[in-house]
Amino acid sequence: MIVCICNAIRENQLRDAARAGPGDVEHVYRQLGCHAQCRQCFEEAGEILQEERCCVA
Repeated sequence: MIVCICNAIRENQLRDAARAGPGDVEHVYRQLGCHAQCRQCFEEAGEILQEERCCVA
């Protein structure tokens, strides 16, 4: 599923990034070679990062 339409960031990319290390949504987007644009995806992206990190810990 695509979470960020502006950058075509998929849910699995966010989950992989969450397992790879810490950082907020903006940090993860930079790691993926993207930058925040409209920011409408930030809430959902943040929830995905938190959910994945909770399960890994």
